[in-house]
Amino acid sequence: MSARTVELGLPARLQGRRPLIVIVLLGALLRLSWSLYQGDTVQALPGVHDQITYHTLALRVLHGQGFSFDTGWWPATQAGAPTAHWSFLYTLYLAAVYLVFGVHPAAARLIQSLAVAVLHPWLSWRIGRRLFGEQAGLAAALFASAYGYFIYYAGCLMTESFFVVAILWSLDIATAMAFPGPARGSPPRRSWTCLGVAAGAAVLLRQVFLLFVPFLLGWLVRELRRSDRREGRARVFRGVATAGVVMLAMILPWTARNYLAFKRFVLLNTNAGFAFFWANHPVHGSRFIPVLNDDDRSYGRLIPEDLRNQDEATMDRELLGRGLRFAIDDPKRYLMLSLSRAKEYFRFWPSGGSGTAGNLARALSFGLFLPFMVIGVLSVLGRCFRARTAAPSEATQSRCSGHFLLLLFVSVFTLIHLLSWALIRYRLPVDGVLLLYAGAGVLWLARRSAAVRPLFCKGPVV
Repeated sequence: MSARTVELGLPARLQGRRPLIVIVLLGALLRLSWSLYQGDTVQALPGVHDQITYHTLALRVLHGQGFSFDTGWWPATQAGAPTAHWSFLYTLYLAAVYLVFGVHPAAARLIQSLAVAVLHPWLSWRIGRRLFGEQAGLAAALFASAYGYFIYYAGCLMTESFFVVAILWSLDIATAMAFPGPARGSPPRRSWTCLGVAAGAAVLLRQVFLLFVPFLLGWLVRELRRSDRREGRARVFRGVATAGVVMLAMILPWTARNYLAFKRFVLLNTNAGFAFFWANHPVHGSRFIPVLNDDDRSYGRLIPEDLRNQDEATMDRELLGRGLRFAIDDPKRYLMLSLSRAKEYFRFWPSGGSGTAGNLARALSFGLFLPFMVIGVLSVLGRCFRARTAAPSEATQSRCSGHFLLLLFVSVFTLIHLLSWALIRYRLPVDGVLLLYAGAGVLWLARRSAAVRPLFCKGPVV
């Protein structure tokens, strides 16, 4: 056996990562099992009906018909008409898999499940180790691997799994760039390029992330200027410009495609107007109805008659204007409606509208981990607050600033959906970040238990 090998055949550099490898293998087993159970068909499972749309759209792209449908399609796309409602990037992923392996949804599921099983816990471990310590990072990776919702969506042909990974990738790069290291200096250009690719991928999967990008870049500028004043402002802003250019390079080809398809400017997707209009329609009153499926108040029937023959881009723009008018004309109702969405967004208790499997998944995912998430957040906030008055080290300052970024994401992303459309699956990126705090929360409790305290006596404060 060579000097670079150890027991189990692992390379020497991976010897200290055996717990993480076991966690990744556990997540892979769970996700691949669920994917295999679904088989080689695409079904309208609870909460994932959109996978039928992505499968159909990928087939159209594969057969040269472009981003369109051969029949009228939800939300209000006419047969043969161009659509920009759905993620271009994820559709291309499915089309590429079908091109290589044939039209086998199982192949797309297995590739997606395996990729997410590796990347999601690995990124959770990296961020958790950096901001909480090694043990909390491993706990966060374990929770990400075993979280019921993440297992469920890993085997579904939708954007959610890759979107969560892209967001964690962006947060990992940003916190790594701002965290002090042995050779402290301005981040290399490749780091800014990678940040642009990660954020761009997140935007191409779900354009709502574009609303958080200014907060992300603003935090990074502030942190770099605070922690390394040897570097001039110009260099930091050149880095931001690099990330911005990379993102634009990923988005603008689709903007050009949309202009050719609709003869008007559409930056990326045509779904914000539909979502805001439906989510704030007076049919809700002041209490949000998560799914409108009655014949008299279905989504299609709510679209005004004068817009139904318009193209998708025109319809989206007009519906956004009318949705905003709903909010402006009755701000009190809009406020109450937005507050009522919190019930659906943070739901963890059983619901009569869900089946047994859905209720169990909800209770054993968010319901199970929510107390530890709250404990982790409160413990970190308390320690960072106390550190402000105790001349903290640069590492502690960077950790606290990193927590500010993570909790800023949780707050901004939650607010966006409470003000627009709130469903449980839209909360999954927030779950991905809060599971980092669940790991810290579990360790916080363990360190205060006399029975297990000797096992958890190491690691940074925050």
